[in-house]
Parts: sequence; C-alpha cells; structure tokens
Amino acid sequence: KKLDLPNIECINDAIDGKPQAGANVTKGYKGDMEVDVEPIDKPYWQSGLCPVNVHWHLGAEHYSLGEYDEAGKGPAADEKDDDHRRLAEEARLGYQCRHYDENDARFAMPYEWKHCVGMKVGETYEVHWPHSAAGS
Repeated sequence: KKLDLPNIECINDAIDGKPQAGANVTKGYKGDMEVDVEPIDKPYWQSGLCPVNVHWHLGAEHYSLGEYDEAGKGPAADEKDDDHRRLAEEARLGYQCRHYDENDARFAMPYEWKHCVGMKVGETYEVHWPHSAAGS
C-alpha cells in the first residue's frame, strides 16, 4: 500500500543541515561539520527502521582516497554503453575502483549475472539499501 506522504522540499524542510551519510568515507577522514548525533551502531530493525528499497549506482557515490576515487578506472569509463541502468542520458560516472586492470584475465572473463542485469565484471558499483521509519 502506498503511503500518503506530502511531497516536501527535503533539503530545506526535512534535512535543514542535519547530517546524512558521509560523502568521504576514507579511513581516518574527519569532516568539518559539527553534529550532535551518534551513528546507529545496532541492527536497524532495533531502531525502528525497515528497508524501503535496494538500488545501485554505476561507480561509487561516496569517495575513498586511494580506493575508489577520481583516479580509478573501469569499463564504463572507457566506453559509452547503453546496457547500464541510467536514469539520466548523460549521468555522471561515480568514483571508480583503483584495482581494475583491463589486461588482467579476472576482469575480462564474462560472468552470467543471475539478478543484476547489465552489470560488468571489473566495474565499480555502490549498492544502497536505504531504511526508513515511515514504513515500520
């Protein structure tokens, strides 16, 4: 059943400067935003949250220096491919993993994906599993 929720301007009315997931997840990185909340450190269901969907991004949305960043590479960075899931025609490619090597057989062997249509071996994907208290 679809919930009857008002369509609000989230960035202004709901978030209003409150912390969200960190954009820079580099080990040891400390941002400069002062917050008065602690991260959830127990299973989400124990905090009254339930999963609302699962989706993925081509390339990482979050940044990790030396791991997946602007110096990383992958098949999507080298080619225009209409098989990938994109909501925008000219979507920005996310951060890529630095371990991809087009000459390494591990990244060149085809794989029969069972559930993730259009994905490629060697590509960087970030999977999100957002939770909400609205549906609990």
